[in-house]
Amino acid sequence: MRVITGTARGTNLKAPDGLATRPTADRVKQALFNVLQYDIAGDVLDLFAGSGQLGIEALSRGARSAVFIDERPDAIAVIRENLRRTHLESRAEVVRCDYLTYLSRCRKSFRLIFLDPPYAEKYLENALKRISEIDILAEGGIIITERPVGKALDDLFSGLERSKDYVYGKTIITLFRRAKEDL
Repeated sequence: MRVITGTARGTNLKAPDGLATRPTADRVKQALFNVLQYDIAGDVLDLFAGSGQLGIEALSRGARSAVFIDERPDAIAVIRENLRRTHLESRAEVVRCDYLTYLSRCRKSFRLIFLDPPYAEKYLENALKRISEIDILAEGGIIITERPVGKALDDLFSGLERSKDYVYGKTIITLFRRAKEDL
């Protein structure tokens, strides 16, 4: 696992030990960032950060700042180490807490929100629902979700429009954008 391009290009990243973290494959990450290349600006939220690789890739490619959320102490330690390795720690905030706790107190808006939670849980749906309720997606912002092929994902989240699905092997990336206001 490495940073693909940008200021930290080629830097190898660590992942927490064990099976609790499932890092996004480099080929999926590269395809995803090819889709996002013109939308990387402003602030980023990596809500189920794990190793922090998605937020770090966004920072390396020019995002202004990133907030990394994970509830596991081993993941937090790895994120901090990866930020040191990439020299991006000055533009990052690392928070150890549950995703719903963070969302309940979040008062910031984000241009990109990465949601790559554990596949077997309902975290993805719960996070999308909560994000739509608290309105933290900036104008022109994108929510990027990752899930396994075969796992359905609802289309209806208040204030969000499902934009597009991309299938990469056994992984589906789905983009959501802010719904356009009725004129």
